[in-house]
Amino acid sequence: MSNPRARIFDQPSEHTNALVALLESVGFDVVVSTDPAAHDANARVWFLDMDLPDINLAALIETASHQGISEVFLMADEDDASRVRQAIAQGATYFFCKPFDADFLRPLLADVFEEARHTVTLQEDQDIEPLDQFGELRGSSTKMRKLYRLLRKVAPTDTSVLLLGESGTGKELVARSLHQMSEVAQGPFLAMNCAAIPKDLFESELFGHEKGSFSGAERRHAGFFERAQGGTLFFDELAEMPIELQAKLLRVLETGAYRRVGGEADLHSDVRIIAATNREPESAIADNLLREDLYYRVARFPIRLPPLREREGDIAGLTQFFIDAHNEKSGQTITLSAAALAQLEQHSWPGNVRELRSAIEQAYILADAEILPEHLPENDRLAGGEVLKISVGESIDDAQRKLILATLEANGDDKQAAADMLGMSLRTLYNRLNEYEEGPVAGDKSNAE
Repeated sequence: MSNPRARIFDQPSEHTNALVALLESVGFDVVVSTDPAAHDANARVWFLDMDLPDINLAALIETASHQGISEVFLMADEDDASRVRQAIAQGATYFFCKPFDADFLRPLLADVFEEARHTVTLQEDQDIEPLDQFGELRGSSTKMRKLYRLLRKVAPTDTSVLLLGESGTGKELVARSLHQMSEVAQGPFLAMNCAAIPKDLFESELFGHEKGSFSGAERRHAGFFERAQGGTLFFDELAEMPIELQAKLLRVLETGAYRRVGGEADLHSDVRIIAATNREPESAIADNLLREDLYYRVARFPIRLPPLREREGDIAGLTQFFIDAHNEKSGQTITLSAAALAQLEQHSWPGNVRELRSAIEQAYILADAEILPEHLPENDRLAGGEVLKISVGESIDDAQRKLILATLEANGDDKQAAADMLGMSLRTLYNRLNEYEEGPVAGDKSNAE
């Protein structure tokens, strides 16, 4: 088995030579290039100079994700905090200024090297192995192990964390895991679903109210801030909070002081804040659903959760975990057929782990001794009952184009609905559509002259 490859995108320099030597010392094969657009199917780790001319960081980070790059390290001569924060939120892993600190990078790169080797092992091993567990999270894929490293770093701090990602990726499980490993683990953990609270009750639920402060307030009520004192307060679906309440929340986060509705005395907040949204923050801010100042306050440490379709090897392990849990509860010994597992692994899982759990529960109820493909939900269809046909040997670009256009058509040209179904941001969908308007995808003969 060949060693995992690291690719450095930078101009030749003394710094580049030192980085090559460091990577080789922990086991990586190393390739140096000045062209970030160069394709390298064997690379597992990227080192990317942010100061290279004509660089599009967002597009490169997305390309890295599609190519299975496990880590994207950013580097530059000087720190650009705003640009780095945005790149980290989009999926980059680390940033460091040149010259690098070898004592810091060496153990980190050794860890990354072992994970890259582990990924190759998963690809070659056909047996379903038990998954790693970190807090309440399960998964052994490269992306989950990278997530565990980030959580391990930020959990002991009091830094506000913003969890980004699609619905069903396990944001509340991440929040609970952060709480369990924090300095306030002995305190309460409260989750506030901002999308489920009526607008006229929001302030009372958040800050509490005094008896008689409004019609129906027959007794004093302690709000989320008060009940979470000394612990963690998790704001789920933050962008669904009424915009006028976001200003009051920001004031509490900045000053630590708040009052119950109808109260006159200031109360002091001492809680760890974790927030989550499945909306892209930039789009939510542009649509006036999320205050920009609140976003920067809660996104002191943004973490993007990987969708299930990008968690290589985890579908099989999670499926077995769910089946084992049902077997333990029911006293049965139902198993999973190879054909059913193959069908599960072919699905894109737009609903992520939540959708997988539901599918396994349905199949378990229908199965007698073994879960077969016919027990699984019909999960290979697009909205409107259409089936997308892709030929063997068709390029990934052509298949992706077909899928995007068919999904857009199935949703009546509703781009937001299509983006949600495809599990991509609205901005990414627009970028893809603009590319298709500029010319045919390579290999597409239908539009070629």
